[in-house]
Amino acid sequence: MPNPRRPADPGRLPPLELLAGFEAAARRLSFTLAAEERFVTQSAISRQIRQLEDALGVPLFVRGHRSLQLTADGQRLFKSCAEALAQLRGTVAHIRGRERREVLSLTTTPGLASLWLIPRLPRFARQHPGIDVRIDAELKPRDLQRDGFDLAIRYQALGGIAGAAAPPLFAERLLPVCSPRLLRQGPPLRRAADLARHTLIDLSTRYQNDGMAGDMPTEWQTWLQSAGLPDLEPASVISFNSYSEAMAAAVAGHGVALGRRPLIDGLLRQRRLLAPLGGDGGENASERGYVLLLPAAAAARPAVQALAQWLLAEARGTTAAAAPRRKRQSTP
Repeated sequence: MPNPRRPADPGRLPPLELLAGFEAAARRLSFTLAAEERFVTQSAISRQIRQLEDALGVPLFVRGHRSLQLTADGQRLFKSCAEALAQLRGTVAHIRGRERREVLSLTTTPGLASLWLIPRLPRFARQHPGIDVRIDAELKPRDLQRDGFDLAIRYQALGGIAGAAAPPLFAERLLPVCSPRLLRQGPPLRRAADLARHTLIDLSTRYQNDGMAGDMPTEWQTWLQSAGLPDLEPASVISFNSYSEAMAAAVAGHGVALGRRPLIDGLLRQRRLLAPLGGDGGENASERGYVLLLPAAAAARPAVQALAQWLLAEARGTTAAAAPRRKRQSTP
């Protein structure tokens, strides 16, 4: 004969409160401990378990004098309840945690983003787990207020920007770089005049300043002028409008590029790029560099301040690591 305690609709779920009380009692194997966890009385937990057993039509516990054991049905229900409640708790925690997180938008150049910023961002995430950073890598300067950006790292002639705090991150220094394979397989490259036998990888970009657009002077033209070789004609020239693509071409061995220190210091340390000319007019200071731009509306926010201070600290460490070491003088 059918069990008269079984419900008419087998698929109907009992109230969630009863299932949560049962899960706590089954996990602790104690009505008293479950009551403390649920902030109710022991008698309330007992009533919930009885109501759940009546609703299901089966006993869930074997009640001893001072012991509590699950029945076979109780074990099956406990497994399902534990999994379902754990998933619910995880989903709720994720939703609540996401609402407490702060997302910052930072715009910068593709070259700085790929070569300098992105390799360092995991350190910021570990130090500030409640702050997410969204990177916009774009050559065209953004209107920070209109486009909703909290910070910007701009590549420009060093100096302030009206209406915003623009502390410098670092200046740049230029030097010819190429892959080790090019040095092994290509023509000799021991002095600046040897560049005439090589392909030069150049950067040609469009810039916009005060509403006026124009072409950025080619980097090699400026460097060769300072090296005393303004009329040097290379074997060929490959031009890119993205610095990260130019460096990728240099790493692949397609020619000699002008590396921007400290952006390429990681590639130099890894020996994916080499500086073949050494002191032969090799490294020249640039008039340009990178500045940190903070709109006044965003600068007062603690999360923005945290990211700005971290960027400045990383820049100081980068500058210190890139500083040339003085040779020790031997004592007579």
